[in-house]
Amino acid sequence: MIWQKKWSRIWFAPWLLLLSCASYHPRPITHESVAKALAPPSEKTLRVRASKLKHPILKPLPINLSDGASPDEAAVIAVLANPDLQVVRDEEDIASAQLMEAGLLPNPQLSASLEVPAGGNTKGTINAYGLQLDWNINTLLTRNARVSGAKAHQGAVNLSIAWKEWQVAEAARLHWVRAFWFGKKVELLEKSVAGFKKNLEITQKAVKIGSKTGMALAAAKTSYEKARVALSTAKEHYEQERLTLNRIMGLPPSRLLPFQDVSIPRTWLKPDVKKLLKNLEERRLDLAALRLGYKSQEEAVRAAILSQFPRIGIGIIHARDTDNVVTTGPALTLEIPLFNRHQGEIALARATRKKLFDEYLSRLYHARATIVSLSKQIHATESRISDLQKTIKTQQALVDLYRNALKTGNAEILTFVQAQIELSSLKQALVDQWRDLSELRIGLETASGWYTPFPSKTSATRKGDIDP
Repeated sequence: MIWQKKWSRIWFAPWLLLLSCASYHPRPITHESVAKALAPPSEKTLRVRASKLKHPILKPLPINLSDGASPDEAAVIAVLANPDLQVVRDEEDIASAQLMEAGLLPNPQLSASLEVPAGGNTKGTINAYGLQLDWNINTLLTRNARVSGAKAHQGAVNLSIAWKEWQVAEAARLHWVRAFWFGKKVELLEKSVAGFKKNLEITQKAVKIGSKTGMALAAAKTSYEKARVALSTAKEHYEQERLTLNRIMGLPPSRLLPFQDVSIPRTWLKPDVKKLLKNLEERRLDLAALRLGYKSQEEAVRAAILSQFPRIGIGIIHARDTDNVVTTGPALTLEIPLFNRHQGEIALARATRKKLFDEYLSRLYHARATIVSLSKQIHATESRISDLQKTIKTQQALVDLYRNALKTGNAEILTFVQAQIELSSLKQALVDQWRDLSELRIGLETASGWYTPFPSKTSATRKGDIDP
């Protein structure tokens, strides 16, 4: 039968189309897949990937952990191995898929019907059938806006990923300098504990022979115990920062990564606020991403406006009735915009655009305010450091004076111990101020998008660099 051959071709066509469709491949979460994904990359892999790093701010960097990790190496390793960033980077694939989806046109629709005479005067009648092919042409009106918006969105996503990578890199540098300065504080306190312990031993011997009183022994014990408590606290803070740095770098907690010795760049001593504020909008990746996001939303508004046009479908109809009359002709489907004229979609698109604009202004305002505020805090911290250095110099001279006077019997042990305690406290305060200054510098870099690498201690130290 002719109609049977036609129907067999009609039903067979969809199966041919399905052969070109994507196929499903399961990807279950197993212990093996999780362990493989969470395994930190080898140093060789890190070196290769670091040498090919592509980032708007961070530059390729040779990785060599044999002499310890520098803050810049920690930053690059964090960008390459941080597990949280992989989740962020998946947004790039989603944006690419959305761009692909925006450019696709709708499929034509084929409808078929079969009418079999089942009652009445069916003599001389035959089976009737109908075929209709339709296609919605409205998507052509909005396709350009949708594709342009998807491209802008993809660019915004890429810049957002780069901004989050920058934040992770700066977080690694921040915890590196914190651990570094807590390590310096531990070294300082270990010397203080050793000194107070020696004083305690000398005082104990003096009490036994009657040359010192119990009050002097109590003062020596108190100073020694205070130093031990301070040392224990500093070690605890160091360990916390080390574990946090390992987590950011994607390393296991058990990995003991030594720290490379560094010097503080001279350029950090006098931050130029005008220079940092200049071209801030172009340098801050999140602001650039917001501009592209705003452009994408502009296209969304345009697409919403264009979608007000009534939906139009065109096609062709081929049919045969029960009297064996075959007809063929065009078909037109027109939506009557009586109730829904996409008012809600347009209002939502415009409100979202306004929100993005306001968010851009807010973030730019806070970025400028943060830079100015951090710069003032940096200058204040530098002033405190200068004052502490002068006070320490004076206090050290006083301790030396008491030590010499103690040998000749012209000073009391209590006075000498109290002077030592004050000197130790001043040195600890100085280390804390250096740590605060380093944190403020990194905060200033993060807020301004201005990257200043740390020079290694082994490199030629420039005049004016500060030795920790």
